[in-house]
Amino acid sequence: MNFEKYPFEKLNELLEGIIPNEKYELSALTIGEPKFETPAFIQDKLKETSASLRKYPSTIGEPFLRESMINFVKTRFNVNLEMNQIVPSFGTREVLFNFPQFALFDKKNPVMAFTNPFYQIYEGAAIASRAEVIHIDLTKENSFKATLSDEDLKRCDLVILNFPNNPTSASMSKADLGEWVKKALEFDFILVNDECYSEIYFDEATKPASLLEASIFVGNDSFENVLVMNSISKRSSAPGLRSGFIAGDAKILEKYLQYRTYVGCASPVPLQEAAAVAWNDQEHVADFRKIYKKNFEIANELLGTPIPEATFYIWLEVDDELEFTKNLYKEKNIKVLPGSFLGRNGLGKGYVRIALVENEEKTREVLTRLKDFING
Repeated sequence: MNFEKYPFEKLNELLEGIIPNEKYELSALTIGEPKFETPAFIQDKLKETSASLRKYPSTIGEPFLRESMINFVKTRFNVNLEMNQIVPSFGTREVLFNFPQFALFDKKNPVMAFTNPFYQIYEGAAIASRAEVIHIDLTKENSFKATLSDEDLKRCDLVILNFPNNPTSASMSKADLGEWVKKALEFDFILVNDECYSEIYFDEATKPASLLEASIFVGNDSFENVLVMNSISKRSSAPGLRSGFIAGDAKILEKYLQYRTYVGCASPVPLQEAAAVAWNDQEHVADFRKIYKKNFEIANELLGTPIPEATFYIWLEVDDELEFTKNLYKEKNIKVLPGSFLGRNGLGKGYVRIALVENEEKTREVLTRLKDFING
């Protein structure tokens, strides 16, 4: 298999040999990893249950973990799931990588479509699945919303959307997602939405919809051909817990669970215990949202960038993303991620991705540096 270099590896190569301005402390705005302490109640639960490390974890997860995830989906999206409609995963990265391999294994000439620019795992999964790729291009001209022709959709076996979107911060309405559900039923492909950023939103009136909500909205109550993935990493500042899930079509999940038995990605029981208390609690998530909203308000004040509906990314338009990245690092000791490292066929050129994952004080300081650089 020949995989593309990961974006951060490409970034290291791009910046190799550049000596940054020692006047400033390094500020890395490259990776979507929250820089906040994992809430104490989550850490305490992990410590309290460490004795259960002696137990082998089950592939399907402990009942209390699945119940907490079902409770989250009910509380957040007003969607009722049965136990056979949700499967816990070891974060979402592993399921995003291995689910396509499972879903496409029996296809003679598999075709997989996903949003472009994208999270690198989508492309890696397509390569591992020997799938032909159709890119769903997200551009300024289409407001970074996903559209694909019927001609292309007829050929698809699997489509992966990502809304709220990394890196563009775009969202899609329940009605728009519902149109995708209709297409999945009409052309009989599996439709997945990666919803890892669904909880990083800033207005209750415009909070992101789930594909599960959209499925019910268009009358597909059984979630036929429809799946979502979500994770605790962003919402709870707990990427180290590696807790996520895949939910939706029970018939697909029944077979996928059997496949997972051989994968060996079951979460250790203490991690499940800690994850369950996190999934069940919404207050700490609201507190994090306030921090991210304040960061975007600072960015709007200093850079004039709009406040998106969700995520913690700025998709900043620049003249030349590679030169911008190199010069910003050299002059201001700030690292950002060139958009072209996240896209194919020219998508992402002329953009850099900026992750606002620090506290208010650090965000203001580094964005002030960035503003000075832009203003010359």
